[in-house]
Amino acid sequence: MNQGRRQRKGSRYATLCSVVTSMISIIFGYDTGVMSGALIFIREELGISDTQQELLAGILNVCALVGSLVAGRTADIIGRRYTISLASILFLVGSVLMGYGPNYAILMAGRCVAGLGVGFALLMAPIYSGEISSAEARGFLSSLPELCIGIGILLGYIINYLLGKLPLKLGWRLMLGIAAAPSLALAVGILAMPESPRWLVVKGHLAKAKKVLVKISDSEEEAELRFREIKSAAGIDENCTEETVKLSRNSSGEGVWKELILRPSYAVRRMLIAAVGIHFFEHATGIEAVMLYSHRIFKIAGVTSKDKLLLATIGIGVTKVSCLIVATFFLDKIGRRRLLFISTGGMIVSLSLLGFSLTMVDKSHEKLTWALVLSLVGTYVYVAFFNLGLAPVTWVYGSEIFPLRLRAQGASIGVAVNRLTNAAISMSFISIYKKITIGGAFFLFAGTSILAMLFFFFFLPETKGKALEEMEMVFGQKTERNAAAAAATTETTEPEQNA
Repeated sequence: MNQGRRQRKGSRYATLCSVVTSMISIIFGYDTGVMSGALIFIREELGISDTQQELLAGILNVCALVGSLVAGRTADIIGRRYTISLASILFLVGSVLMGYGPNYAILMAGRCVAGLGVGFALLMAPIYSGEISSAEARGFLSSLPELCIGIGILLGYIINYLLGKLPLKLGWRLMLGIAAAPSLALAVGILAMPESPRWLVVKGHLAKAKKVLVKISDSEEEAELRFREIKSAAGIDENCTEETVKLSRNSSGEGVWKELILRPSYAVRRMLIAAVGIHFFEHATGIEAVMLYSHRIFKIAGVTSKDKLLLATIGIGVTKVSCLIVATFFLDKIGRRRLLFISTGGMIVSLSLLGFSLTMVDKSHEKLTWALVLSLVGTYVYVAFFNLGLAPVTWVYGSEIFPLRLRAQGASIGVAVNRLTNAAISMSFISIYKKITIGGAFFLFAGTSILAMLFFFFFLPETKGKALEEMEMVFGQKTERNAAAAAATTETTEPEQNA
């Protein structure tokens, strides 16, 4: 019994590290959720236009794009742990500015600073979790940041409902400002966590990396095996017993843009296409329109009072978190691809229902109760299927497929595309639905979901149960098959030529 507990101690410690690291995603999720309701009150007090609302909602993602690109190189220089702490500090400053918020300009400034923190957090939380976990538990631990985003969004919706009853000038400022407290706590607390052993190896700190691996593994044998695999991936002799070594500049994260963009190998090119594609489709299929503008959707459908609007959005948050919890336990059991197909299939159906019901509401001159109910059901079902697959798989997949030398900066490209697509949707949704009707907008998202399913089928191989050090082989399999076929062809044609 004691032996069993001792053998599981490493896994529990790795899980604890992932949970603490993922807390930064709660802050980001809270900022997203709380802004959805806060916009109602900001518009009422400051009298901002629809265009200004779109800018306020979307500027966070524009700045997150910049943050994610900077975070990749930053993480290679100062480490995963300090980069996450820096993200917390950015959230702290942004929350203080938004909570102060005397005018629209200060609100925008705070949103921009918080956006930089979002870019850092979205990149580093799943990478850190993936790098300290074993292959068998990586899907579960790497999906925790997405689950925490869902928890944060739900908390934001609940705070909207509770603080929305306060005086107008105080309520929304408290909504946006209270995130400063957990940001400060996390900025300090994250420093108590161990550094990623894979980053330590890349920096040549072999003794420190081995010490961390012993803590996060279930046995010394597992730690030794993982240590050998990481050293091999970093270009270090597996039998090297030195405590510190000096690696080439390329191994430590310098010059990787050339290998990623200018002269990628076949496997790296496939990785980049997969990462960019899955991050693009996560938001091109419309989730930001629902999460950020749900109060508008429900109002168009027929929900009119502020309290009922905020309660309806709480239902979205509960649905999101519930389905993310389910997804975390299936990522390592049924695989990434199968979850993606289930997810996008349900999204296509629910988005079509939502488009149909909102079109009927838009064309009718009287209240249609059945269309209101169908709109609510369609919205909740869409959020459910999205979070059963596409939401968690995007962040697990994008953080696990790149080789060690390219991981931080390769994943940062995917995150940048993610934030760019998010910004494009959040900053244009109101304008789009005014041009093609709100029902038409959701039919458009349904069509995009069909394209997403086709992309996943042709470009995303299964990575369940594969060690991080095996990913180049997984994505290079077509090359190996072609080489084998070419060799077989040569063997069959040579006898014919001799004859």
